[in-house]
Amino acid sequence: MNALSHRLLLIEPPFYRLFDPDYSLCRFPLGLAYLAAAAGETGWEARAYNADFTGPGRPFSVRHLAGPGHRRYLDQLTDPQAAVWREVERVIAEQAPAVVGLSLKAANLASGRRVAAIVKRLSPKTLVLAGGPHPSAAPEQVLADPNFDLCVLGEGEQTLVELLRGLEKGDDLGAVPGVAARRGAGVVRSARRPLLADLDRLPNLGQWTARVLIDHERYPTRALGHVMATRGCPQLCTYCGSHQLWGRRPRFRSPERVTAELAQLRAAGVERIHFDDDTFGVTSDYLRRLCVALEINLPGLAFSCETHVRLIDQANLESMRRAGCQTIQLGLESGSDRILEQVRKGFTRAQALAACRLVKSHGLRLEVFLMAGFPQETEASLRQTVDLARALDCDKIIFSRFTPHPGTEAYRQCLNRGLVAPDQDFSLHHHQSPCNQYSPDIAPARFEELCSELAELADRRREVSLAEPGLT
Repeated sequence: MNALSHRLLLIEPPFYRLFDPDYSLCRFPLGLAYLAAAAGETGWEARAYNADFTGPGRPFSVRHLAGPGHRRYLDQLTDPQAAVWREVERVIAEQAPAVVGLSLKAANLASGRRVAAIVKRLSPKTLVLAGGPHPSAAPEQVLADPNFDLCVLGEGEQTLVELLRGLEKGDDLGAVPGVAARRGAGVVRSARRPLLADLDRLPNLGQWTARVLIDHERYPTRALGHVMATRGCPQLCTYCGSHQLWGRRPRFRSPERVTAELAQLRAAGVERIHFDDDTFGVTSDYLRRLCVALEINLPGLAFSCETHVRLIDQANLESMRRAGCQTIQLGLESGSDRILEQVRKGFTRAQALAACRLVKSHGLRLEVFLMAGFPQETEASLRQTVDLARALDCDKIIFSRFTPHPGTEAYRQCLNRGLVAPDQDFSLHHHQSPCNQYSPDIAPARFEELCSELAELADRRREVSLAEPGLT
């Protein structure tokens, strides 16, 4: 440890920029923001570094991510002299942190390992923490790398604060609730930490964003316009691992607290907000109360969000539009009723199409998520998804290949069927990876043809959308 420098550096490892030098995660990762703010209130000097940010960047091409971009990504991962790793090393050396925390998902696990190795090479005594979805679901996989010291499991703010205080006192950090640590040849999880009951106790990010973000002046204001009003999603989608962090029981911030935070962001120049909630509103009652608060307290503020098909009705859309909603994202995923039922989306194709029509009838921008390659997928069901993509009246298609994430029901299904190896190399598997083929009932060549068709539709829709005035 660096003589108790009381410096904490939280890092989003590079990912998209490995695919193309002009690709960039042009946003301040909200999880790091909350962690940095919580740590900052303890007296530690907390900074957050988005190593996946290079500037405003350019829109992603799905075909590039699955093709030449994927090959470049693999080359960058294995090239220690690549410019991205030299930048990471420079930032870590300049900050000289006593503690580094990495936000890890399955897709950026390999990148995070390289960042952890850089940290330990620069300062072997620096404490390296791993948090986020992947460490929460599979801490044993993370701690197999000796460059990681501890995993933070689930919701991390209170755990991080206790780890920092325990470090000051010389306590056994492996005993802090909500962590996983090595014990001998194995990994032991400490007592489970209860989820935060009162989300209004979370720091107000409007007071912290500019203070903790490295290179803050390089970020466009839109990159700072992210907020969460809720945590916890009651949906039971088999492929989603969100519950590993937030649980399934919804918890709500008061509309007053949300609008107070947004008012501070607006004062800093942010005029467009994206709600990062898994499901905006979660319930119609809370959705409408939040929208009324936005309409009254922040007139003219524009926002976008992702929500559930079942929440799309006339009254909710009217309330959202009056509050400033301009874009709604819907996770449709499949055009097959059989697949929708088996992955437990909670709606039918007909209901999804009706929801899309209703959104567009209110003059709102519509973006939809579609996914190919579920283990239950057949050529016929995937063809239905392609047909749905062609028929949809939407402004953007966000296309992904199914990826089984540890801790999800879909991952267990794939493991049981031998579709996933226990030692799977997650660096090869991301949502546009050509290595993702988990549908044994579809011939690989045919699967590629249908995925390419969906990718082309998504890219074409994006190009048309970008050509429209006022859209980015």
